[in-house]
Amino acid sequence: EVQLVESGGGAVQAGGSLRLSCATSGFTFDDYAIGWFRQAPGKEREGVSCISRSDGVIYYADSVKGRFTISSDNARNPVYLQMNSLKPEDTAVYYCAASEWGCTVVRGGLVDEYDYWGRGTQVTVSS
Repeated sequence: EVQLVESGGGAVQAGGSLRLSCATSGFTFDDYAIGWFRQAPGKEREGVSCISRSDGVIYYADSVKGRFTISSDNARNPVYLQMNSLKPEDTAVYYCAASEWGCTVVRGGLVDEYDYWGRGTQVTVSS
């Protein structure tokens, strides 16, 4: 059974940090890109970051570039999203997802046609 489980969300003040984890199982890790997406109330889902071990691609949305870092050691460890200098506009439910098509970017945005999704973890940043 394929599973992606996010953890590490919480409530922080602006300027703070959180590290999200995405634990994966049930598929061949190296064959899939892992993406992080977020969705705030009343807004469309946004692709935040993506890592593809097979071709070494790493993507960041402009809104998080320089503040967020995605990392992946190996298939046995979670994929992490280190989030620093958090802003109130980062408040959202964060999801990780797996795609066999890699980190596909169209017109600067991460395509969200992913095969498997986690249930999400809430991140709340107060001003």
